[in-house]
Amino acid sequence: MLEVDFLLKLLVALVLSGFIGLERELKERPAGLRTHILVCLGAAVFTILAVDFFSLYPDSIARIIAGIITGIGFLGAGTIMNAEHNIRGLTTAAGIWVVAGVGIAVGLGYYYMSLVLTVIVLLVLKLHSVERTLHTKKF
Repeated sequence: MLEVDFLLKLLVALVLSGFIGLERELKERPAGLRTHILVCLGAAVFTILAVDFFSLYPDSIARIIAGIITGIGFLGAGTIMNAEHNIRGLTTAAGIWVVAGVGIAVGLGYYYMSLVLTVIVLLVLKLHSVERTLHTKKF
């Protein structure tokens, strides 16, 4: 792989996950800027390595990507807490999981998909204020 392509992919992963992580950081969530960036970079680099190393074995690439998804699921599960019948951290866990998806897409070279996914994630995270409004109103 060309070093420029590798660096471009890592830079795109850094910037896109940085936007999502910054939103989480500003909301003072447990997994913020650094966590989201590291998860995305890790997913991107493992995907890049899988594609480069196993280019003749597509099944191996799929297994590595499946391993990333599973591993990130365990990381996300660690952010979910149950306190006094109140479950917290589900959105944080989902955010960590989806930012790994951004990293995988970037690692595969799907820049447009990664950008669109990032925008959608940021829009979904803004739904928190809509949810709060719905919970305070009685219909």
